[in-house]
Amino acid sequence: MPKILRIINRFNIGGPTYNAAYLSKYLNSDFDTLLVGGVKEEAEASSEYILKKLGIEPIIIPEMRRSVNPTNDLIAYRKISKLIRQFRPDIVHTHASKAGTIGRLAAIRNKVPIIVHTFHGHVFHSYFGSSKTNIFINIEQGLANQCSKIIAISDKQKEELSEIYKIAPPEKFEVIPLGFDLQRFQENQVQKRIDFRARYKLEENDLAIGIVGRLAPVKNHELFIRSIKKVKEQTQANIRAFIIGDGECLTDLQELCKSLGLDYQYSPNGEAGASTVTFTSWIKNIDTAYPGLDIVAMTSLNEGTPVSLIEAQAANKAIVTTNVGGIENIVIPNGTALLTKNNCVDDFSEKLKMLVESEPMRRAQSNKGWDHVREKFHYTRLVRDTENLYYKLLNQYK
Repeated sequence: MPKILRIINRFNIGGPTYNAAYLSKYLNSDFDTLLVGGVKEEAEASSEYILKKLGIEPIIIPEMRRSVNPTNDLIAYRKISKLIRQFRPDIVHTHASKAGTIGRLAAIRNKVPIIVHTFHGHVFHSYFGSSKTNIFINIEQGLANQCSKIIAISDKQKEELSEIYKIAPPEKFEVIPLGFDLQRFQENQVQKRIDFRARYKLEENDLAIGIVGRLAPVKNHELFIRSIKKVKEQTQANIRAFIIGDGECLTDLQELCKSLGLDYQYSPNGEAGASTVTFTSWIKNIDTAYPGLDIVAMTSLNEGTPVSLIEAQAANKAIVTTNVGGIENIVIPNGTALLTKNNCVDDFSEKLKMLVESEPMRRAQSNKGWDHVREKFHYTRLVRDTENLYYKLLNQYK
C-alpha cells in the first residue's frame, strides 16, 4: 500500500485546507495518507472543524508558521524529518510555500522516492520588494528541480510559474484545479436568504454586495471600500456592503470607512443594524451567507484559485473581480463575472455599478454559475486527477 505524507502550511480557512482534507479523506483505499500541518496566525480563523467533520486527525506542528523564524523553521524541519523516517512515505506531497520549503527539504534529505508540490498561490508579486521576491524565486527554482512533479491549480498559474518566473520547465507541471463539496451551495437557498437578510436587517429593496476572504494587504479590501463609496454616490440603489472575514487589516479598513464618511459596524455575532458597511468576521457555514447577497466581489492583487469565486458561482451569484492570477480559468469572463483592471477604482466601481443597476445582467450571470463549476471544481474530480498522477509517478519509479 503506497504511503502519502501530505504537508500543508497551516489549518486556516481557505482552499488549501479543503484540498488537503478531501485528498486525505477520499483517496482510493489503496493509499495510506498521513496529514501534517502548521498553526494558523492569531488573526486567522481555524479550519480544523473541516477536518473534524471529515473524521481526519492531523498531526499539528506548532513551530510551522506562516512567518519566517529560523529557530521555529529548524524545529519544524526536524519534526518532519523524524515523521518521514518513522512513516516511510512513498510520496511526500506539500501544499503552499512554507510547507513546500520545509517539507521538500526534509523529503530530499531523507531520500523520499517521489516528491510533489502544489502551488495554491504564489508570493512572486504584491507581497514583498524585488530583492526578497528574487530570493523566494531562487529557492523555489532549486526545490522544483528536486521535485517529481509540480501541481498548478490553473492553466494561467502554470503559465506564470513556468514562463514568467521560470520556476521549472512546462513539462514539470501538472494542472489539477481545486475541488470542493459544492452541493451545499444549492441547498435551501430561499430559506438561507431569508435568514441572512433578517439577521442583518436587510430590506427587500436593499442590494447586498459581499466580499469573502481574510483581511490581508494582498486581498486589497481598500479597493472594495473605495468602490462602494463611489458607486453609492453615483446610483439611487440602496447599497449594503458585507466584508466577510477577519485579519490584520481590520482596524485600518474601519478607519478607511470612517475617513470616507461610510457608516460601518463590526458584527461578529450576527447582531446588526443597517450600516452601509458591515464587517461580519468569519462565517463558518459560508453557504448560509451567499444566498443573502446579490453581488459577490473580489479585489485581490494576486490570487491562485480564489475559493470565494467558485462558491459564488455555485450559489448562483453575479460577480465582479480583478483579473489577476488564474481568475480567467475559474469564471466565464462576461458570462459569470465582470473582470476589471488590477487595483483600479474607476474600472472596478464602473463594473460594479453596471451590476448594481442591471438586474437582468445579474440574473444572466447567476444562471450560468452552477453549470460552470459543479463538475469542474467538485472534489471527486480533484481526487480522481490526483490519484491518476500518483499512479503514474509510482509506475515511473518502479
